[in-house]
Amino acid sequence: MPATYVIGDIHGALKALDQLIGRLPLRDGDTLIFLGDYVDGWPESAGVINYLMSLESKLACVFIKGNHDISCESWLNEKTIENPWANNAGKATVASYHKLSADERMVHARFFSGMSPYFIDDKNRLFIHAGFSNASGSGLIDQVIYKDRSLWELALTMDKRVKKDPGLFPKKLLQFHEIYIGHTPTLIYNKDLPMIACNVHNIDTGAAFKGKISAMNVDTKEVWQSDAVYLLYPGENGRNPS
Repeated sequence: MPATYVIGDIHGALKALDQLIGRLPLRDGDTLIFLGDYVDGWPESAGVINYLMSLESKLACVFIKGNHDISCESWLNEKTIENPWANNAGKATVASYHKLSADERMVHARFFSGMSPYFIDDKNRLFIHAGFSNASGSGLIDQVIYKDRSLWELALTMDKRVKKDPGLFPKKLLQFHEIYIGHTPTLIYNKDLPMIACNVHNIDTGAAFKGKISAMNVDTKEVWQSDAVYLLYPGENGRNPS
């Protein structure tokens, strides 16, 4: 049976991404779902995008958009260096694009524009970068919140209570069988593996910092990881303090 793998934040770490993909037992018919934040941090953001576009030609892929991707897309379309992101969080990303022609940058801009804000599969599993609101009470997503941490914090807060009383399960979480997110590194909680709280799986294992890129088989929950990314980029800081 074909497998589906969900992959956490990458943050410009092409070496780690290639290593992780090489470790997955991929077969024809498998699907890869990426949770966003492909850029910013390690020095190969443009290379990551090239790699993902090539991968899409070989396997079924779903690319969720993250908050860092929105910033990069905006910069690519503005064609200007007078951009706060470009001079701060996006500095390494901008440097990686110096190697690309104007036409190649526009191909990347189109790739970013084609990314999905979220994805719901046929088993009612939600894949989203960070969070969402459903204030209308429609039972559907009203707005994607790309920098949200409240969804994960809600799941963490409720997790122990839910185990004691399933009736306490938050309605926001009940509308999906499972939810898969990135955005909040599990390193914050001294974990270097994906975490689960209630029915929310956090797949961001801190690749931007001292962690790894992780992939999970969404059916079996088996996990694969790259090496710690900083070991693959000696002399580089990623998003770690200088």
